[in-house]
Amino acid sequence: MFSTVGMERIKMMAEFKLKEIATVKYDRPPISNGYADQFLSIDISKPDISIKQVPEEMKNIFIGGKGFDLWLLWKAVKPTTKWTDPENAICIASGPMGGTPSYPGSGKSIVTAISPTTGSVMDSNVGGYFGPYLKFAGFDALEIQGKTSQELVILVDGINQKIQLMESDGLPEDAYELSALLTDHFADGKPRSISVVSAGPGAKHTLIGCLNFTWYDTKRKRTRYKQAGRGGMGTVFADKGIKAIVARWDSVTLSSNSPADKEALRKVAKMHSREIVALDPKQNEMAKIGTTHLVPIMNDFDLLPTHNFKYGQHPGGNLIGSDVYKHLFDPGFDGCWMGCTVACAHGVRDFVPFTGPYKGQKVFVDGPEYETIAGCGSNIGIFDPFTILEMNFYCDAYGLDTISVGTSIAFVMECFEMGLINQSHTGGLALHFGNRPAALELLHQMARGEGFGKIVGQGIRKMKTIFATDYGADATIMQDIGMEANGLEFAEYDSKESLAQQGGFGLALKGPQHDEAWLIILDMVQNHMPTFEQKADALHWFPMFRTWFSLCGLCKLPWNDIVPVDNKDTPEPAKVIKHVEWYAQYFSSVTGRKSTPDELITMSEAVYNFQRIFNLKMGFGRREHDNIPYRAMGPVTVAEYESRQERYDGELMEKYRVDITDKPTEEKVAKLREFRQEQYEKLKDAVYKRRGWTQDGIPKIETVKRLGIDFPEVMELLKAHGVE
Repeated sequence: MFSTVGMERIKMMAEFKLKEIATVKYDRPPISNGYADQFLSIDISKPDISIKQVPEEMKNIFIGGKGFDLWLLWKAVKPTTKWTDPENAICIASGPMGGTPSYPGSGKSIVTAISPTTGSVMDSNVGGYFGPYLKFAGFDALEIQGKTSQELVILVDGINQKIQLMESDGLPEDAYELSALLTDHFADGKPRSISVVSAGPGAKHTLIGCLNFTWYDTKRKRTRYKQAGRGGMGTVFADKGIKAIVARWDSVTLSSNSPADKEALRKVAKMHSREIVALDPKQNEMAKIGTTHLVPIMNDFDLLPTHNFKYGQHPGGNLIGSDVYKHLFDPGFDGCWMGCTVACAHGVRDFVPFTGPYKGQKVFVDGPEYETIAGCGSNIGIFDPFTILEMNFYCDAYGLDTISVGTSIAFVMECFEMGLINQSHTGGLALHFGNRPAALELLHQMARGEGFGKIVGQGIRKMKTIFATDYGADATIMQDIGMEANGLEFAEYDSKESLAQQGGFGLALKGPQHDEAWLIILDMVQNHMPTFEQKADALHWFPMFRTWFSLCGLCKLPWNDIVPVDNKDTPEPAKVIKHVEWYAQYFSSVTGRKSTPDELITMSEAVYNFQRIFNLKMGFGRREHDNIPYRAMGPVTVAEYESRQERYDGELMEKYRVDITDKPTEEKVAKLREFRQEQYEKLKDAVYKRRGWTQDGIPKIETVKRLGIDFPEVMELLKAHGVE
């Protein structure tokens, strides 16, 4: 007996059409030491399909993954390029270690383009099978330029060694159905051989569209997906007219990357995998509850964003934490890449949405992960796991970033409760914190490009302008409470009490995302870095090492989410040096490029500094662009101050020697603000010095020369900005 959804799929399979418009046959090169040594360049405007060699310079300096993406994008765009311009390139790459089936976390892809929300370079990492399949099909990277008025499906078929561009007609709009349908269509009886990249209607109608990257779950016999969520990569995808990209490949073994030293690879992979299997049940239970284990930790330590980052905890936090999802998740081994023992990609089977196009139908929800729970849960005042599941499902199906959706709605709700906007602006929606039906309706409106949802879908930066210009809202208070920096919405951690994490958000190259430096526990709870110099050192080392994962096609979770038993006794437990040494061995065994842990950092420094200079090329990348809204630093309102009054009063008296006797709370809020903003500027100074940058936040000449990125166009750009 078929479900309604199943019947619809059969109908669509009979009705949709794919019209071939260009085909190129090619000879698939052998993979050598993790590289295919060529990349695929497609201009969909012409259309033109080109296969190009990877220069040695590109391999030696940029390594792979995000590095390859950045180099290709740099060559594609001009300083004046806007995200809607045809030359804006969607670049996707894995890395030399991507696709290793025995090493945990080796299935990552990195997507890069000029962002609709920031106007500068954006990278977003994602799991699933696409990146490895692309490489094994013969391409270290994929670059797509141009635009088309048609809906285009791109097939990279490594089995039959052909690239096809096809105009599509009659395919479903949402990623949930589309990815399943295309998997069925191209699988030839082997659905595990297919990985699909797609967006959804939300990507067409907002600036915060995400991309879904699939893999086939053989146990559940269904297509599943992970998301490249940040910065509107799905929106660029949709604007170009791309409906989907399909990669096709067959079997994957330890030999698929043709590692330089297979036995050394086998040895280090076995050590790391066995350790995770042994220790994960005793530490975070990632294989059972994924990143939901963070919810109670964040709530306990006053770090769980609540009511637009106003507070850091809530009594209802226990209603949306790991204990709840442990019972909701469908049991089973849930890795988004072959052989990953972290296995954190959980989901909920047979969930029935209460609203929207899937109302009353059983669906599979991939997630939720911590960021979605915090963003679409506590931050908007919702402490109902089923509403969070519904928002999770529709964000993915519509192709919307759950972080930007949650943080944007939280901003709107606070504006509503403060009286900055009202129901005449919202189309009648009473956007109070915790209003579940209103939050869901807003989400559906975003996907349709209708009503107030059309405005919310532009993101917080644009909303601040609209609310001030069209509605007369107070621009100053919105600047304080609008949790975005450089156009990107904040990831879901309350950073008020961690100066290091404020730097981790504000000094991140693409905007306030935690994948560069997650220092909040080390700094606030464990006090491992009390001085500016120690914070600056952490804000150098951690972003560099985390960047290295994105160069190589790796997930960072196996590095420090599950740690050796004796790790606490090491000189620098935060770095998990034993694992860093394993990663150096892993890199050496695959690429044949003998490397030490310090050399991994140097690799990343080159790419990291190049990305900072890329931001400079696009009109950003200076000190003024490293600012964050005050709420990320401290309490904006009296209510916020009073929620942590003992802590804040103590800080004013003991740290800053301020006599607060008989002072009203408003005065204390202002005085604390003065000190905390001063602290953040001092942190900038220390970080810039540690990174080898000027006090305006630009890499120095000696830094770029040391790292080998002193290309003529780089030196010219630095000179134009006064750095010689």
